[in-house]
Order: sequence, then C-alpha cells, then structure tokens
Amino acid sequence: MANLPPSLSIGAASFAAPSPPPPSPGASSSSSSAAAAAPGAAKDRKMASAEQLVLDLCDPELRENALLDLSKKREIFQDLAPLLWHSYGTIAALLQEIVSIYPSLSPPTLSPGASNRVCNALALLQCVASHSDTRIPFLNAHIPLYLYPFLNTTSKTRPFEYLRLTSLGVIGALVKVDDSEVIGFLLQTEIIPLCLRTMEMGSELSKTVATFIVQKILLDDVGLRYICATAERFFAVASVLSQMVQALADQPSPRLLKHIIRCYLRLSENSRACTALNSCLPNALKDGTLNNFLQDDHVTRRWLQQLLHNMTMAGMGGAPHGGLDHIMGM
Repeated sequence: MANLPPSLSIGAASFAAPSPPPPSPGASSSSSSAAAAAPGAAKDRKMASAEQLVLDLCDPELRENALLDLSKKREIFQDLAPLLWHSYGTIAALLQEIVSIYPSLSPPTLSPGASNRVCNALALLQCVASHSDTRIPFLNAHIPLYLYPFLNTTSKTRPFEYLRLTSLGVIGALVKVDDSEVIGFLLQTEIIPLCLRTMEMGSELSKTVATFIVQKILLDDVGLRYICATAERFFAVASVLSQMVQALADQPSPRLLKHIIRCYLRLSENSRACTALNSCLPNALKDGTLNNFLQDDHVTRRWLQQLLHNMTMAGMGGAPHGGLDHIMGM
C-alpha cells in the first residue's frame, strides 16, 4: 500500500474491513501491553529476516537473491554491519563475489548482470566500512585492496562505471569520519593515483566522489604533507584538478566544482604549494568565468575568495593562513 499512488491508496481503503469495535474496559490493559510489544516483535522479525539473508550468502544457490535483498534493505536492518562482519564465512563470500569478476576486467568483458551482482556485494562492504564498530577491523584486514583493481579500469561502459562508482563509495565511507588511521592506510596503499585516474576519465558522479576522497585526504594534516612532500605528487594532483576546472566550463557541475575549490584551498595552506599554485591555478578560477555557478553557494564562494587571498599573500611574500576555516568554525 505504501507504494501505491494516493488515488489508488484512497480507493483501496474504501474496500477495507470495517473498524473493530472499541475494546471493553477490562481488555484495555492487555491491549496496551500487546501494542507496546508490537514494535519489539516487528524488530525481532526484521532482525530474523536479516539473519536469514546473511546465512543465505554462504549458499551459492541463494547468494544472488540474498545480495540483492540485503543491499536494498541495508538501511532498515540495524546492526547489519556487525552481523555481516562477525557471522561465519560471510565476508569470505563477499570477497569471492569480488574476485570472481577479476578475469572480466582485462580485456573488459564485464556484463551488466555481473556488474550489478558484484555492486550489491560492494554495497554490503560499504555498510561494514561505515559502521564505527567494524570500520577499523575492516581496514586492518586490508579489505579495500580487493577494490583497487576496479578503480584501475579505464572502460567507460556502464557496467565498469557503475563498478568504479560503487567501489569509490566504499572508500568514501571510510574517509567520511575524520580518522588519521584511515588516511594513513589509504596513502600507504597508493589510493591517490587511483582517484586521479577516475577524476580524469570517470563520469561526473564518479569524479565527484573521487575528488571528495582526495579532499578528505588533503584535510588531514598527514595527507596534506604527503601530497606536498614532492613536486611530482603536488603537480599530479594540481594537473588533474586543472583539467577538471577547464572541462567544467563546457559541462558545469556545481557540486564537483565545490570539491575542487576546497582541494585548492587546502593546498594553498601549505606555503610551498601555495607558491606553486600561482603558476598553475586555472584562469577560470581567477577571472570569474565560473562565478555564475557559485551564486547560490556562499560557502564555496568564500572558499574561492580565501584561496585567491592566500595566493596573493604568497606572491607578496606573506604566509597563507587558514582564516576562512577559523571564521566558519571548520
């Protein structure tokens, strides 16, 4: 009924059974107890359903349907992540799904059906990566490394794009919570080049998620120092950011532009990087070409103003500072 259009819902209600008579005074206490117990019973049934679907993941005959159902309902199953992580053989079954499509990556022969199935498995891993109780064990088991081959693909077909985007979603879930342990792991395992690859050739949505990941890495002091430690690393990031800005002039994307500007602003808070930006910041950010896309985004406009101010200070021999972050309480 919840999915019916309003007109059908109203029509269906007219065929419902008549309302039961009000309970007698003597039955009120038992009815109240039953009503109070109803939410708990519903929760128990929901958890039992989740447990059964998790058990089905270990049965090759039932796994595909279990993947689909769990990925669709993962938001309504409380504590699904610990259940997935601690139940016997479940993570191994999800990794089996991931590894099974490696042969389809090169040459690129991944079918839509196979892509959908493995993306359902990735959605469950994203659930595990998002949960506070399972995030670090997930990281310590090096599970993200199984996703890196998907981020190293270059095919622009829909199955591969969907695969990249869902894989980036797992990494994005890890970096959403500010945790230097997560950032350290991603840097050690060379996530930056994989994100830059997607930022160069992915769809608008996958570019946005990849840029968000780079942004979160830059916002961590360890990440900023890592990227600014060598000219090669800095210019690799700056070059891809510049290419995306130039492309936005033809295909605008305000949400992608927002993440790009935040990356540039963070880079400008490193004195060496800020000086280098004076020679490589795209003119479109300096001459107002993209200002129309920021009219309603006051936060990003202020980020851009602070970026340009930091660069001006660096050009005059002054030190860039994080004044905007301080003003905005960030």
